[in-house]
Amino acid sequence: MTHPDQLLLHMCCGPCAEYPLEQLRLQGYEVSGYFYNPNIHPQQEWETRLANVRRLAELKHLTVYENAEYREQQWRDYGCTARSGQCQICYALRMNAAAQFAAQQGFRQFTTSLLVSPYQNYEAIVRTARLAARRYGISFLEQDFRSGYRKGQEMAKADGLYRQKYCGCIFSLGETKPKYRDRYLESFGLDLADLPRRLTGQ
Repeated sequence: MTHPDQLLLHMCCGPCAEYPLEQLRLQGYEVSGYFYNPNIHPQQEWETRLANVRRLAELKHLTVYENAEYREQQWRDYGCTARSGQCQICYALRMNAAAQFAAQQGFRQFTTSLLVSPYQNYEAIVRTARLAARRYGISFLEQDFRSGYRKGQEMAKADGLYRQKYCGCIFSLGETKPKYRDRYLESFGLDLADLPRRLTGQ
């Protein structure tokens, strides 16, 4: 069993982990990271974000556990078409995996860097994470990091981290600002026809 001050931090990406990691360490937690984000689209973007987390881990002397499972197509096959439902499935996949891993490794509690983003559904994340924690017999540490979002982005910039312009899934790629969306599509070798029509305003 780990010490009570040891904490597993689910990391959605490098930039979003900057501020939570800083704050948790200041509070005395011994933090380890956990990367599991199986529905980032396309896979090359997933690989870029994983590399970014590895860079942050090296810079911050952070142990990060990686779950390299990539399930983007399976996530889409759930068939949910409403944004709220898609996000809920996304949260559930991540929080359940993080809670299960934390319990298996002897951590008594976990949290997530998703709580730093003002663009996420904070209440849904917390609700889902608490259920996952209960399922695996551990605790979820709720902390509202959103006031430090901008600081975290500046920290990421100073550390030379890649700062993505969309949340991660194919739907969020379609929703991002056209100037960023089109740049991504070109770099990925995709076009608008490859995105769900609902998200291109058609």
